[in-house]
Amino acid sequence: MDNIYIEYNFTVSPKEPATEILIAELGLAGFESFVENENGVIAYIQKDDWNAEVLKGIFILTSDEFSIEYEHKEIEQTNWNAEWEKNFQPIQVDDLVSIRAPFHKNPNLKYDIVIEPKMSFGTGHHETTHMMVQHLLQLELENKKVLDMGCGTGILAIFAEMRGANPTDAIDIDNWCYQNSLENVERNNCHHISVFEGDSSLLVNKKYDLIIANINRNILLMDIKIYTGCLNDNGILLLSGFYQDDIPMIDQEVSKYGLKLETVIERNNWVAMKYVK
Repeated sequence: MDNIYIEYNFTVSPKEPATEILIAELGLAGFESFVENENGVIAYIQKDDWNAEVLKGIFILTSDEFSIEYEHKEIEQTNWNAEWEKNFQPIQVDDLVSIRAPFHKNPNLKYDIVIEPKMSFGTGHHETTHMMVQHLLQLELENKKVLDMGCGTGILAIFAEMRGANPTDAIDIDNWCYQNSLENVERNNCHHISVFEGDSSLLVNKKYDLIIANINRNILLMDIKIYTGCLNDNGILLLSGFYQDDIPMIDQEVSKYGLKLETVIERNNWVAMKYVK
C-alpha cells in the first residue's frame, strides 16, 4: 500500500518569484513533491510528517508583496510512479545531451543521462538544468575537481564525470535527493562521484576547480562567500536557479570576492551565469 499524502494547492500572484521561494520554504518544512502549474504550485507531504501547524514557518505566506491562497486535502494510495511519469519530460540539449527516465526512448545522442526522479520538479528544473548543461559543454573538465552543490537528482555531477571530471562531490541538504543521487550515480555507471547529505558547512577546507550551484536565489546569496573561498585560482563558478531580475544582486555579491562574470545564458526568464576567479 502506498503512503497517504496531504495535497496543498497554492494559488500564487504574482507567480514569480513567489513560487520559487514558496517551494524552497515548503521543502524545508517537509514537503516532498511539487508540481508547478499556471496558477502556482501543488505540494505534497506525507500524512505522517504533517500537522496542523505545518505552514506556520512559511514566511512568504505573510508577505505583503504576494497574494497566496491555498486549500488542502488528503490523498490516499496515489501511484507516485505514474504521477512523475506523467509530468517528467525528457530534456535534450544542443543535440548532444539527453536527460531522460528509463522509460523514455534513447535518442542516441553523444551523452545519455538516465535518471529516475520519482517525483515531479516543475518547469524551473528543466530550464536551469538545460542551461547548466550548456555551460558544462563549453568547459574542459578532464581531471578537474568538481562540486555539484544542491545536486538534486545528481544530473550535473553525472554529466561532469561523463565530460572527464575526477573527482566530483555532490551535496544536497534533502535526504530524498541524497538517496536519489546515489541511485542515479550507480545507474549511470559513475565511479568518481561522492554524494553527501548536508549543506555548505561540509565545505570547510575543501577546494575545487569548478563549483556548480543550481539552487534558489536566497541560498545562493547566503553561500556565495563560501563557494568563492573554495575555488582554486582560475576556478569557475556556475550559478543558476534564479531569474533575470535577480542578476544585479547575484552579480553584486559575487563581485565582492573578485570573480569576473564571463557568460550569461537565459532561457524563459531563468538565468545561468559563469564566473571565473
